[in-house]
Order: sequence, then C-alpha cells, then structure tokens
Amino acid sequence: MILDCANVVLAYSNALPDHSRVKEYLVLHKPQTLKEIFSKVNGYIDLERLHESRKQGQPSTTTINKPRQGPPSTPTALIAPISQETVSHKRPHNDNNVDARRKKPKPIQRRQPRLSYKALLPVRYWKRSVYAPYAASTSTRRILRASLEEIEVVLFTMVGDLITKNKISPKSIDILTINCSAFCPIPSITAMIINKFGFRSNVMSFNLTGMGCSAGLLSISLARDLLKVHNNSLALVLSLECLTHNGYSGQVKSMLLTNTLFRMGGSAVLLSNQRRDKHKAKYTLQHLVRTNMSYDDQAYRCVFQEPDDDCFVGVSLSRKLLKVAPYALRINMGSLGPLVLPYSEQFRYVWSNICQKIWPQTLPKGKGRYIPDFKKAFKHFCIHAGGRAVIDAVENNLDLCEEDIEPSRMTLYQFGNTSSSSIWYSLCYLEAKGRVKKGDRVWQISLGSGFKCNSAVWKCVRDLNPGVKSAWSDCIHRYPIEVPDIILN
Repeated sequence: MILDCANVVLAYSNALPDHSRVKEYLVLHKPQTLKEIFSKVNGYIDLERLHESRKQGQPSTTTINKPRQGPPSTPTALIAPISQETVSHKRPHNDNNVDARRKKPKPIQRRQPRLSYKALLPVRYWKRSVYAPYAASTSTRRILRASLEEIEVVLFTMVGDLITKNKISPKSIDILTINCSAFCPIPSITAMIINKFGFRSNVMSFNLTGMGCSAGLLSISLARDLLKVHNNSLALVLSLECLTHNGYSGQVKSMLLTNTLFRMGGSAVLLSNQRRDKHKAKYTLQHLVRTNMSYDDQAYRCVFQEPDDDCFVGVSLSRKLLKVAPYALRINMGSLGPLVLPYSEQFRYVWSNICQKIWPQTLPKGKGRYIPDFKKAFKHFCIHAGGRAVIDAVENNLDLCEEDIEPSRMTLYQFGNTSSSSIWYSLCYLEAKGRVKKGDRVWQISLGSGFKCNSAVWKCVRDLNPGVKSAWSDCIHRYPIEVPDIILN
C-alpha cells in the first residue's frame, strides 16, 4: 500500500523518473501515513535535485522549486484584536498611568482554509472573534515575510495611535522596550519601530525574547529601573507575540494546543517621570515582585520548545504546569504579602505556619495553612488568561470568587491567550465596565515559561471614563456571560 501511494505521489508531484530508488528510500524510512509519505518523498526529491545542481555547477538556491501540492497543512496562528495602555511613571518609586487606551484593528482574514485536525479541536475558537494571520493562506516559504507583516500590523498601529492620542513626538521617547518571545528578526523589532517613527539616535532600546507570557511585567520592571536613574524621561513599553513564525505543523497534541489557545494581541504602555504628566496619571505603580523557578527541572520543562519525532518544532505544554503555576504563585505571594497585606492577615498566616510545624494535630483535618485574604489588600485582580485550568488554579489558591476572576475569564473567551498582553486586556475590561475607581488597587499576575510568576500592584489615582474607546468597546455590553465547558460546532 505504501509503495502504491508512493507511485501516486511521484506522478502527482512530477518527481524523478527513477521510482525504484524512491521505493527503496521509503522502505528504509517506513512512513505510516500519506502525510509522512509526502514529507519523505519531497525531502528525497529536494536532496536529489540539490545533488544534480551541484554536479552541473548551478547555485544551490535554484534547487527549491514551486510548492508541491499535498495534504492540507496543520493549524496556523490565530489573531485577536489589539490592546493599548498608556502609563506614566513618577519618580522615585511610583508609576502613574497617564492614559489607558486599546485599539482593535480591522480583521485581516476571517477564513482559515488550512485548518485541519478538527478531531483535536472540539472547541470552536475561530467563529467568535478570531482573526487569521497572513500565513494562514500563504506558503511556508513566506513565513518570515508574513511574520514581519504581522508585527507591523500590531506595533505600527499601536504606536501610531498612542503617539496621536497623547500628542507626543516620537523624538521625545527616551526609552523603548519590546518583549516578543517567539520571534527575533534581524534587525530587531525595536529597530523596526525606530525606523518607522523616527526616534532619536540616542534612544535606549531593548528587545526581550524568549521570556514567555510573563515578559510584559518584566519589560515594565526594566523601564521602571531605567527611569529611576534617568530624570525627566519617557519610556515606551510594547508587549506582543508573533504567532505566525511559531506555528506547529506536527501531530503531538501537547504542541498542537498552542495553535488553538494562543492568539495575537498587543499592548502599549507609556511610562513617565516628568512632573507635567502627573495630572494625566491613571495609575501609580506601587510594587513589582518577580519570581523565577528555573532552578527546578520540573518547572523549567513544563513549557518547553523542542522538535517532535518528525522534526517539527513546537512549544509543548505539560500537564505539570497545573502544579507548577500555583507553587510559583505561592512563592510570589510570600514576597508580595508583607508589602500589601494588613498586619492582621500577616499575623494569621504566621500563626498558621507555627501551629502546623509545632502542633500539627491541632489543625482541623484536611485543612492546611491559612490562605491570606488578598481581597483586603486589592479591589481588582487581573490574572494571566493562559487557559481555563490556569485561571481555576489561581482562583483556588487565592480563594477568590467568580466576580474576582471575571475579567480574566472574559478575556480568555473573547480574545484567547494573548500571551504577555493578556493582563492589560483584563484591566481594559474592568475600565470598560466602569469598576475601577479612584483609590482602588489592582493586582496583575503574569505567569510564563521558565517558570516565572510576576506581580504588579497599581493604584488608581483618578476616576476613569468607561466610555473611552477600547478593545472592548463594541462588545462589552454582552459581558459577562456564562462560558460553557465545551462550545460545539
């Protein structure tokens, strides 16, 4: 059966006339499916043509011919709308939010002709609010170009609107930081922004890659530290993820999950320590705590990029993630708690630990250490929308109610996992609902590969207008809704 399929493939792709050599090649590699046959035969043909071209003295670049027809490709990346945040920074230790704005671009494509493996996708992600990237209908040999176009759609739109809305000149930006984990072109993404908008030659630019979904607050931390030593400065922080370049084409379920769960999005944050920006401030950054668990092998490999058995590179999401994430959060809470919790909650937590170590028999059966009530320190919670299971794990560990995690659940339902920018979509949801008032404190929790857990505490310094245009403007009236476990086609 395999040899008959090989003959069909050879006739269909107009391959080499010597079928017997290809048959021997297939028998040696033993492909089991039609897709594997196409892959093996195409690889064999390219090697043969490369060998022949070198014999004839032709340059090797001519050995790549037109794309061959074959079975449909696997799911590619998905696009969601864009979010914008404008924040100002006040020296020495407080960050003030000047303006918050999110923008949703026009749909690029609503059709996804290359989606396959429908048996592995019981949830309908694409019909509700998903936008397919350019690579959804282009050859894999144009992935780099499509990835650059995807970056331009997000960043150029965000930065242009941010500059226009706040009436600032690109040359007034002193610090530029960008985090994009899976895509690192040459020149860098920061160079793309500087070239497009004409930033100054002495702008301090930083491009963070490979830092995962928690990189958004890492960029905020870097910009904050730089503003502490550079007076009267503006810092622009951009967070996004390029999915086109990181699409997985194999058949491993743990890697295919990223193709459906992740969607493209972005946020722009403007930090300032200039006194004239104080009256524009929306939030003050009070605390930022970072936790890195890369020292632990289990945490290090729970989100891991590697090739599968067929040499397709993808990001694997391990089931151990559901154990690692709560543990990382508890460590982070241990550092953040003394900074924000009232003394009564701190005393109860310490006393619970003492009783558990000295008199464990006095504790009620099935009850562990006391969980501090963080709702006494924060009014709102913006949890990384990494997935339903991740949100549930954080909810259980913090003993939160459904209203507390509503922003994260609705963000995941409407926009999917937008990686490092998801916490800003959640904050945008709260603002669009008119829930954030002057004096409220917001806790942003970001989780990412490594494994890392980062926390940021923002204090609202003025009442916000819920009618400001944002990524939620055209759909906020429909939320909240009850999200079913499975959405059937």
